[in-house]
Amino acid sequence: MRHCGGHRIAVISDTHNLLRPEVADVIKTCDAVLHGGDISGPDTLAGIQALCGESASARVGGAGNFYAVRGNNDRNWASDIPYAREVRLYGCRFFMTHMKKDIPAEVDADVVIYGHSHRYAQEYRDGKLFLNPGSCGPRRFGQAITMAVLTIPDSESEEAVKPSAIIVEKIEIPHESVSGAGRSSGITGRGQSMGTVIERKEQVSGDLIREIGADLEKHRTVSEIASRRKLSMELAEQIVRLYVTHPGVTPEQIMSKMGL
Repeated sequence: MRHCGGHRIAVISDTHNLLRPEVADVIKTCDAVLHGGDISGPDTLAGIQALCGESASARVGGAGNFYAVRGNNDRNWASDIPYAREVRLYGCRFFMTHMKKDIPAEVDADVVIYGHSHRYAQEYRDGKLFLNPGSCGPRRFGQAITMAVLTIPDSESEEAVKPSAIIVEKIEIPHESVSGAGRSSGITGRGQSMGTVIERKEQVSGDLIREIGADLEKHRTVSEIASRRKLSMELAEQIVRLYVTHPGVTPEQIMSKMGL
């Protein structure tokens, strides 16, 4: 599928079991999706794959393209996902890995995709585009919720597309947007319909954090955890983020990191 002006590629990372409706809406306008790792659960993976089936390319009879690498929080369920991969799309060579430190010094690619830090980064080095789309999953420490869309121009020649010709669009999603209801498997909303919402961090306990850990082991989404544990979405996101980004962390350590 060729859009006016070129092919659109959604670049996302660090979804950590939260696929926001706004992210899903962008994916549906794209011809391919690249995920920089830390999907964190098979339900979220299936949700993204389903969206690729609804993408612009699929609607005209093609197949939605989805490529992912495995992050440090993608556990045994993700054994078939590689830690690094090379992909060629629309005349552009991509190299993907989760951690920046794992990018080869002499990487042979036009665009290098990575994640892990949850911070958006975009730079050109040695004629290559290095792009970290940031995290579009649960918010952490007040950081921005971001993703990117690359537009690769149409080319009638067989020459490779130069990275400098690729249009890079940074998309920042308002934190409040998570309040929208989920629209498909893996897409989550606030989902708080019962009980008194706990708004104060001082009410967080080690037992509560252990219960949240048990919920994550059962692949429950952030909105489900917030509803079950009577937490505000923001507080649930913060606890989940600390839990999944620090493997082996104890409840006491999480409380310490939260300043409790």
